[in-house]
Amino acid sequence: MVDPRRYAPATARNREPILDFLRRWVGSGRAIDNGDHTAWNVLEVASGSGEHAVYLAPRLPVASWQPSDADADCRASIDAWRAYERAERVLPAIDLDVTRRPWPKLETAPDLLVCVNMIHIAPWVACERLLDGAAALLAPGKLLYLYGPYRRDGRHTAPSNEAFDASLRARNPEWGVRDLEAVTSAARERGLEVAEIASMPSNNLSLLLSRT
Repeated sequence: MVDPRRYAPATARNREPILDFLRRWVGSGRAIDNGDHTAWNVLEVASGSGEHAVYLAPRLPVASWQPSDADADCRASIDAWRAYERAERVLPAIDLDVTRRPWPKLETAPDLLVCVNMIHIAPWVACERLLDGAAALLAPGKLLYLYGPYRRDGRHTAPSNEAFDASLRARNPEWGVRDLEAVTSAARERGLEVAEIASMPSNNLSLLLSRT
């Protein structure tokens, strides 16, 4: 029988820094006050292989982690990883394409929406629809977490990011490393304010947005 689990090499490099960043917010009470800071519910958009979900969920004070992906093979990988790791707080993967409306109905409103390494491997409209969805789903004080490479002040932060951007645009002219200021401006228009920006390994950034 073929193992449906997929492997993303970047996950092994970035999962611990992402965990360290999220630990400072998830369950800390810094952003929300819902009476029980250990009962966070997470929606992950574009979960890919599912490796982030099964690694992060058991190590964070969350009640549930809802993975999702628009690709059926990715959803199969997520569910296979979920079974392999016996990740009880990770829910079965759902079909979610940020550009389609409406998004699937969730049993529990998320306290945190996570999206790792998506907006540069998708048209700009996907970023806009992600922000639309977050603004609609998140109550005041709840969070949207974005991880990936960005340009700052119109410039790449490293030659490797510039080369990566060129390779993305060669594959699809609508893809590419996004300008941080364009993302935060579009977020602000939708009632999502910057809570924190942090430098991460391999010239990536963590961008945390809070629903106002």
